[in-house]
Amino acid sequence: MALQVRVAPSKVVWQNFLICVILFYTVYYVVLGMCCVMLKVYELDVLAPFDFKTNPSWLNTNYKVLLVSTEVTYFVCGLLFVLVVEEWVWDYGISVTILHVAITSTVMLEFPLTSHWWAALGFGLISMICGGQTLAYCLFKDNFIYPDLDDF
Repeated sequence: MALQVRVAPSKVVWQNFLICVILFYTVYYVVLGMCCVMLKVYELDVLAPFDFKTNPSWLNTNYKVLLVSTEVTYFVCGLLFVLVVEEWVWDYGISVTILHVAITSTVMLEFPLTSHWWAALGFGLISMICGGQTLAYCLFKDNFIYPDLDDF
C-alpha cells in the first residue's frame, strides 16, 4: 500500500504560514513586554527580537530578557501553531524560524554568527516542535497521519 498524504492547496499553505508568522511575532512582542516588566527593564527596543549582538552574560538584564522571551515565545507558539496547522507544527516551525533568521539578517545588516544566539534559537525550535507535536498528537490522535511502512 502506498503512502497517502493529503496535499493542501498552496493558497491554504501560504495562508497558514502568514497566520503562523503573525502569531509568532505577536507572541514575541507580548512576551518581550512581559519580561521587561518582570525584570524591570524600562527600555523596550522595537528590534529586540532580531538582536543577536547583546553580550551574553547572566549579569546583563537585557540579555536575560531576550533569552527568556525567545524561549517562551518558541514554546508557546508551538502550542498555538497546533490550532492553526494541526500536526504540521514541525514544518511551519522550521519555516517560521528560517524566515526569522532571514529577517534578522536583513534588519541587522549581517548574518548572525554568534553561537549563543544559534543555541537559543535551536533550543527554542526543539521545544516548539516537541511541545507542539505532542499536543497535536493528543488532540488529533484519531486523525494523525501514520505512514504505512509495511511495503517499504
